[in-house]
Amino acid sequence: MSQSHFPPSPHRLGVVIVTYGAEDVIADCLETLFASEGVTLSVAVVDNASPDRTEEVVRAWQAGQIAQEAMPFAMGRTRRPQQVDDVPQARDDHHLAFLQTGANLGFAAAVNIGLAALAALPELDRFWVLNPDSAVPSATAAAFARHPAPLGGFGMIGGRVLYFDRPEVIQIDGGRIDWRTGVTRNVNQFAPADTPPPDPAAMDFITGASMVVSRDFLHRAGPMPEDYFLYYEEVDWALRRGNLPLVYCPEGVVYHRAGSAIGSPAPGRKASPFSTYFKHRGRIRFLRRNRPGALVGGWAFGLAKIGQLVLQGDTAAAVALLRGMAGSPPPRAVRARLPETFTR
Repeated sequence: MSQSHFPPSPHRLGVVIVTYGAEDVIADCLETLFASEGVTLSVAVVDNASPDRTEEVVRAWQAGQIAQEAMPFAMGRTRRPQQVDDVPQARDDHHLAFLQTGANLGFAAAVNIGLAALAALPELDRFWVLNPDSAVPSATAAAFARHPAPLGGFGMIGGRVLYFDRPEVIQIDGGRIDWRTGVTRNVNQFAPADTPPPDPAAMDFITGASMVVSRDFLHRAGPMPEDYFLYYEEVDWALRRGNLPLVYCPEGVVYHRAGSAIGSPAPGRKASPFSTYFKHRGRIRFLRRNRPGALVGGWAFGLAKIGQLVLQGDTAAAVALLRGMAGSPPPRAVRARLPETFTR
């Protein structure tokens, strides 16, 4: 397909992709993302000092040294960016910047680094936070960039996240909070992919796997809270939007491999101790900050979950859950993946 099929677009979108140990998925993500049509993308890949070859893969992909097979989600030929550097640029073609943090700073800190770089571009007023283990249909980015904003603006736009390995099944359309326990629920999880769109007014947050935020939201809410390290940061962030509403974009579809790097639960796979520790650490921290009166219910839920894990013989996850809720240092197996400065 010739370059003439991709005319310059007045629709622009900033994209932040945080990577850690993503060498096996990031090229697929970029391949599909850079096949986006009807929009101009400024993409910042922010790497948290991956212990694998993530940085090499990104640079090799940009140089055209990795030939990806055509994926069912990307229509047409991929447009490769002109360069990989440390300064995002606004162009009439997609552009990719690679930002190295130098340490595993956690999800939110890396997102904030990417957003700060992209927010310096006055041409951008929408910013898409996207997981690296995702594949993107060619129309999704344009749908997010063009989706009508309500009068008075919006806080976040979400869309439909489908399981990559089971694309006929929804992973999440948005999220709700059970304020009795702090447990979050995925709207429409495991429902068929043709399920009608949800009512965004009934949602509490948009998943951090695919979340578009407005420049107004960034001014209102400030940076994503970094003290969670992993999980619940986007939930807490969404509560800081004031009267800026959540919006749902039905065409904003993403296919997600679901926790390929951190071991989040997925169909046929239980949560890893790493995922379990940070999920429940974040849940209790979230309640303490936003609904301290619910801490009793939050602990009761966690203790019941610990008992369930023990009965299942998964003592490693049970220990990780207890230490996470207590705010204690993580178990040794979890700590091995964290920077030395991470103590609580």
